[in-house]
Amino acid sequence: MIEARRLHILRAVADHRTVTAAAAALYLTPSAVSQQLAALEQETGHRLVERGAKGVRLTPAGEILLDHTNAVLAQLERAEAELAAYSSGAAGTVTVASFATGIALVVAPAVARLAESAPGIHLRVQDAEGDASLPMVLDRQVDVAVAVEYRGAPPADDPRLAHVPLYAEPFDAVVPVAHRLSGAPEVPLAELAKDPWIGPYPGNPCHDVVVLACENAGFQPRMEHSSDDFRAVVALASADAGVALVPRSALRGMDLTGVVVRPVDGTAPTRRVFAAVRRGAEEHPLIRPVLDALGAAAQAQPLPV
Repeated sequence: MIEARRLHILRAVADHRTVTAAAAALYLTPSAVSQQLAALEQETGHRLVERGAKGVRLTPAGEILLDHTNAVLAQLERAEAELAAYSSGAAGTVTVASFATGIALVVAPAVARLAESAPGIHLRVQDAEGDASLPMVLDRQVDVAVAVEYRGAPPADDPRLAHVPLYAEPFDAVVPVAHRLSGAPEVPLAELAKDPWIGPYPGNPCHDVVVLACENAGFQPRMEHSSDDFRAVVALASADAGVALVPRSALRGMDLTGVVVRPVDGTAPTRRVFAAVRRGAEEHPLIRPVLDALGAAAQAQPLPV
């Protein structure tokens, strides 16, 4: 008989690629993870993982079991949801991980909505970038992630996660007031090819959006300054340190002295924001109201797609 907790460990090892990283995500010791993998191999009668200099990878038998693992764990989430619905009493804590702008734009309004529509549900909010929040959901560190699509992100049909689209917003060009294009009604990205750039660090989903937009315009941006805080990005632009692309919602309420904000000429780079939960958990009586509140908060925002 295969134990479900060992399937969680197998998936964590497949996601994190090393026993040490999987152990840290699951709050276990590396030796405990290795022991559970060995026990799972004994239960199945197959070698499931291979260790190498660059970490751990699944064997063909391990890949087969991983496919079933995703289905089994999703079904267990559904079972928990149905049992919770059966016992009713929608009261409890749901943990949400979101990037800072997402917290301001949809998570905080969802907290206010739930206080009226489902006062028994308490939201616990954690600030985490989109590329960090999805692994947190898979590792059961949080229940809901508010994340951004990025290169390498799990796709919408990922068997481990259920996606709920929230909103999409364009990036605007931010240039110093003395910049040669500050008077243009729209900024062609190709005209910024030789400028120094200010932007998020690699790994931040917004970094991918900026780089991809520049690549589509025919150049690689020269990132002279890096910060994940858009207030810092705008401050550097106001000091004539470079140009930037910033999500429109991040500019709300910001001191824009010294910069000019212009839409991008042509198709604007866009970040698409979604909520994600472990597949099978989307109808849980505690999680469903949270997803609905996030969706309602997103619809109330005047954000163009």
